[in-house]
Amino acid sequence: MIKLKEIKNIFTMGLIKDNPVYRQILGICSALAVTNLMLNSLVMGIGLIFVASFSSLTVSIIRRYTPKHIRMMVQTLIISAYVIIVDIVLKAYFPTMSDALGPYVGLIITNCIIMGRCESFAQKNPPIASFFDGIASGLGYTFVLLSVAFFREFLGFGTLFGISVVGDWWVNWIFMIMPPGAFFMMAILIWVANSFSSVKEESTVTGGGH
Repeated sequence: MIKLKEIKNIFTMGLIKDNPVYRQILGICSALAVTNLMLNSLVMGIGLIFVASFSSLTVSIIRRYTPKHIRMMVQTLIISAYVIIVDIVLKAYFPTMSDALGPYVGLIITNCIIMGRCESFAQKNPPIASFFDGIASGLGYTFVLLSVAFFREFLGFGTLFGISVVGDWWVNWIFMIMPPGAFFMMAILIWVANSFSSVKEESTVTGGGH
């Protein structure tokens, strides 16, 4: 049975210490593509959390029965099945959102975050721990998407989740809703996050030295 401390460590790693985007620089393509609006980012994040958690769970359950020479193909097949579920649900119940996200939902299949967690964690750990690891990695990804989207939507449209939060005096920063704006905000986020982590690590080492 998984312990509470282990769950806490898994979420700490996925959200902060080993965040898949700003620490491992994975999932950048979709992170740049859908972050012009917070709603798009939220839906994309929820989809990835679902796929990552259940893919890791499934890979972990069958890990002892999967031949080593085809395990990557098996993992891709499992991920594809869950991505298809997300795609079908979006097209059936949220067609507008499905059109807005376009091909990026399907590209979750090739997202390095999911493949990485399946191979490095789920393949070596029990199902429940793997399930939580998938959730943690998905939440870490979603947190970064929403952080970038917050500034891009606010500065580019003057809205948050499509609701206007500024008056008529606001002048939209068109640059922020264009691809260069995504690169700009992502670079700032990665720089700030890694700088903060470096300072914290140095403080820990310095404190330990005393």
